[in-house]
Amino acid sequence: MAPRPRSASWLARRFEVSVRTVERDLDALRQSGVPILSDTGRAGGYSLDRDRTLPPVMLSAGEALAITLALRAAESTPLAAAARRAAQKVLAVLPTDVRRREEALAQRVHRVGDHTPTTSPAVGNVLAEAMVSGRVLHLTYTDRAGAASTRDVEPLGLLWGPHGWYLAGWCRLRSAVRGFHLDRIVSVELLDERCTPRDDHWAVELARLDAQPFTS
Repeated sequence: MAPRPRSASWLARRFEVSVRTVERDLDALRQSGVPILSDTGRAGGYSLDRDRTLPPVMLSAGEALAITLALRAAESTPLAAAARRAAQKVLAVLPTDVRRREEALAQRVHRVGDHTPTTSPAVGNVLAEAMVSGRVLHLTYTDRAGAASTRDVEPLGLLWGPHGWYLAGWCRLRSAVRGFHLDRIVSVELLDERCTPRDDHWAVELARLDAQPFTS
């Protein structure tokens, strides 16, 4: 059973800080994605949504480093913002001694070269939500020749190619699978409409990509 909710004043006394500090820290945790519930009334207060939290994670310092390094590597992917939030959550549930050893090990790991992300967090978040929810995307897109178009696209997956990241999807304008270079997506909107299952098209397209790149 989850612990009962605790008020801001109870938390302030427990951690020997001000109520204002507690409320500020709770707001920061919410913004980072921690599922904190708030109830009003005499028995109200703050609590964690147990349906959306992980149980205690038993990781060694090396295992924690492997996970956080993998999430740091995602900084160059369209899911960079989600990776940063995930890394914060992993570190938050680690015991203090393990977290400190992970931080010490992380200081000894370096990458050489330019890994600057090329996709805005806003675009990456919408693409991730579309693939998770199975909803259609409305794109404004500029092709290699500089011609702009608007398209409704059913997302199939994300692919890394020699020139960067692509969204692979069923393009309703072309009635075929197309690849959209993320750098050339001008704007993207998540529609309410659900995608048609197209796993067969995705499998065929992946096989074809082994022979030649796709075009948008």
